[in-house]
Amino acid sequence: MTGAAAVLPMAGLLFLPLLLLVGSGSSGVWPRPQLFRVPQGGGQCSLSPSRFRFGYAGSSAVGPGCVVLDQAFQRYRRLLFPELTENDLAWDSLCNELLVTVNMPGCDGFPDMHSKENYKLDISEEQMLLTADTVWGALRGLETFSQLVWRDDNGTYYVNETDIIDFPRFAHRGLLLDTSRHYLPVGAILETLDVMAYSKFNVFHWHIVDDPSFPYQSIAFPELSRKGAYNPATHVYTTSDVKMVIEHARLRGIRVISELDTPGHTLSWGPGAPGLLTPCYTGPNPSGSYGPVNPILNTTYQFMAKLFAEVSAMFPDFYLHLGGDEVDFTCWRSNPDIQAFMQKMGFGQDYAQLESFYIQRLLDIVSAYGKGYVVWQEVFDNRVKMKPDTIIHVWKENSGAYQKEMARVTKAGYRTLLSAPWYLNHISYGQDWLQAYQVEPLEFEGSPEQKNLVIGGEACMWGEYVDVTNLTPRLWPRAGAVAERLWSNATVRDLQDAYGRLADFRCKLLGRGIQAEPLFTGYCEHEYRGI
Repeated sequence: MTGAAAVLPMAGLLFLPLLLLVGSGSSGVWPRPQLFRVPQGGGQCSLSPSRFRFGYAGSSAVGPGCVVLDQAFQRYRRLLFPELTENDLAWDSLCNELLVTVNMPGCDGFPDMHSKENYKLDISEEQMLLTADTVWGALRGLETFSQLVWRDDNGTYYVNETDIIDFPRFAHRGLLLDTSRHYLPVGAILETLDVMAYSKFNVFHWHIVDDPSFPYQSIAFPELSRKGAYNPATHVYTTSDVKMVIEHARLRGIRVISELDTPGHTLSWGPGAPGLLTPCYTGPNPSGSYGPVNPILNTTYQFMAKLFAEVSAMFPDFYLHLGGDEVDFTCWRSNPDIQAFMQKMGFGQDYAQLESFYIQRLLDIVSAYGKGYVVWQEVFDNRVKMKPDTIIHVWKENSGAYQKEMARVTKAGYRTLLSAPWYLNHISYGQDWLQAYQVEPLEFEGSPEQKNLVIGGEACMWGEYVDVTNLTPRLWPRAGAVAERLWSNATVRDLQDAYGRLADFRCKLLGRGIQAEPLFTGYCEHEYRGI
């Protein structure tokens, strides 16, 4: 009986004819493209697994030797025909090559906030063409093409005649992973990046350290992970690990933004950096415990300058996430040296001003390295002076409070990211992807100019109750709801259509070896084969 009331209101949605949806491969693309047209009377084109190939059109600005696309061609051929062997029968077909045209040169760089991801896909019996301005757009088009291919009961592969014009609604479509509360093996991160690419996410927000552990292996301060990681031999991310993640992401058109959150969430820093954290007091005596970073010492800023010089060089993206959230002032209030500093600075008992003092100096340090920054909303709420191009990350969800925060941030002229309604670590019985799917990022009071300052959002997977054992099924396909909201047109709202396509996408993930959980009852042609 438990949960019955939760499913009844959506009964019309839940009991879709899944048997018709999950086996045909023709129920649509996730996330839904901007313009999708099937020509009247359009037919089907058979694909020969042994002969099919991806190729560069003669007019393409990039060609063989473009590592991003060369490797993507290999990946997608394996995804399209996972059971292909050298003995597979080849047959003649007009649809044996997808020709790719990229209008702008460039294969060796990294995607950024302004990278174009638009593409056009034309599939007919005469030719199959994928055209994009950049290699990043070509990657998105390859994913769409891969979702259009399907196989009949006889094992023959087909793709329907289709015309697609597509581009993202928002430039920043992110997913946050927390690797401090539970260490996530590098392999799990790489798999997550794969599925992010399948879903057209383009930012991996790596919340790499926090109170429980410090797994980032710093070159400048090796004691941080040696004394702050759960296990300094097995539960750390080495320089080579970080570079592997960044390159794996780059080859899939995904940016990597690191977050080393301060001044709070830093208890794991203390053992490896004596003097960095604030000693807490009970009455006139030290209690033996520590609080946030000590903001009154010059040595603190010397330490941060050296650490963030390293981090700025390690992570190539223009932006760093600097945190700034949930600073508990209790320890600062108890410390007599900080109390004296507060009086000297004229802060009185307003410890938000002390936090602002610290954050301002940190922002100046990061700016000196030519980096931009993203901060959690408390930095804005506490009136820290910031550069105009600062990005404010809205995360607090209290009875619609995030809409008011979005209005305030954009009215002040700052660009913003939304995460408040997309904390996927929160779970409930039933189809909670629906709540994430029905969010409208621009649903707040504000002018068109304010709405234009919303550059996207992020789904967040915090790690208190998540490790490698349940990361993937908790993320997928639920995160896909956020992916479509950030990619597709705002008018894409049909829940029944979304259910069918998301169920089909989940089956595709199973076929690709991803342990994605079900939306509801039903089955897939290819169930998960991992056990």
